[in-house]
Amino acid sequence: MSVVKVPQLAWYEPSELELSFPEAWQVETYNYQGYNAPELTPEEIKAAVNKPIGTPQLREMAKGREQVAILFDDQTRVTRAAKIVPHVLAELKAGGISDKNIRFICGLGLHGAAWRQFFVKKLGEDIVSKYAVYNHYPFDLCTYCGTTATFKTRVYANMEYMKCDLKIAIGSVPPHPSAGFGGGGKMILPGVTSFETIDWNHRMGRIAGQQSPTPIHGMGLHDNNLLRRDIDEVADLVGIDFLVNALVNSWGESSAIYAGEMHQVHAAAVEHAKKHYLTPRVKDKDIVIANTYAKVNEATIGLSIAFKTVSEKGGDVVLIMNCPEGMVTHYLGGPFGKTTWARQHFGSSLPGNVNHLIVYNEYPNPGASWIEEDERVINVTKWDEVLALLNQYHGSGAKVAVYPNAEIQYSV
Repeated sequence: MSVVKVPQLAWYEPSELELSFPEAWQVETYNYQGYNAPELTPEEIKAAVNKPIGTPQLREMAKGREQVAILFDDQTRVTRAAKIVPHVLAELKAGGISDKNIRFICGLGLHGAAWRQFFVKKLGEDIVSKYAVYNHYPFDLCTYCGTTATFKTRVYANMEYMKCDLKIAIGSVPPHPSAGFGGGGKMILPGVTSFETIDWNHRMGRIAGQQSPTPIHGMGLHDNNLLRRDIDEVADLVGIDFLVNALVNSWGESSAIYAGEMHQVHAAAVEHAKKHYLTPRVKDKDIVIANTYAKVNEATIGLSIAFKTVSEKGGDVVLIMNCPEGMVTHYLGGPFGKTTWARQHFGSSLPGNVNHLIVYNEYPNPGASWIEEDERVINVTKWDEVLALLNQYHGSGAKVAVYPNAEIQYSV
């Protein structure tokens, strides 16, 4: 047997999952370009925060300010905020900001609320014990900030965030299935905007995509992305005074950080991300293994690159989604019953050339599945079961592609 190792359990004890394959199979692993980029040292993170793009140092911006909000992304992003936050706080202290005037807000958009255990994983025990950390509440307590030009989106944002006169956001810039890349203005929309604002933006974005003669939305599609343009307009209305955006390696470690003025930071991060997450275009495989790690609680995103790789003559996909907390609750498009979905149904359906979708999950939770009911979908809890099914379908000589980080990999 040949063995391929892939990363698992990003928010627990990250480890390698060993996947065994018959020696007779042609197994190829396809990583993204920056998968093995080294993790930044604390000194390198400090340098990135203290030498911002397009703004004075954060300590200078903090002088004379009274209330500070630090916005951070939720459990669907692997951003290691705990290693960034201390350097941000040091700058605020140098600028004369008292700890009692700093609060953290989890920019969860329309995802389910986080809890103390997650806040500790994301920010560290010291931060959660010392500072107030809040969930965003998208169904109320949002204040009107204006209307965008692109989609005429009426913008309502988190009231607590808007009360602060120094707004900081910390997140990452992975490929995104509708906005092209995350980070930047997405920290605001969907991060801390209302249900109505998010719903309208996503709805209009879908319509714009359907009306465009060429694809404008999708993984890595950024430059002519109308959804992204509207998001950035929303962020301008709401405000980010100082943005920190990270790129990550295959283990979710920060391998690059950009900090400073929102538009300049995000533009620089996206130009880097276009190469960093780029994956070779692969076709005509009998079997595709799509492992998810950085966004495992939105695992179906990994099907995007997997489906493109399956042979037009037919083949199978294995989606690995080992996630102890299960798929994230999504109030805009997720499932809330056997045939009941939120208003913008996000369920994934299978293309005709996919003979089987084998979902490998050691923590099964059928009620949280984002995959449409289909007799071709098979749920298993052990790799031996996966291998037995694949042997049954393919025998010897199968051509196999393995994507270790499928949900943050994209190809052109």
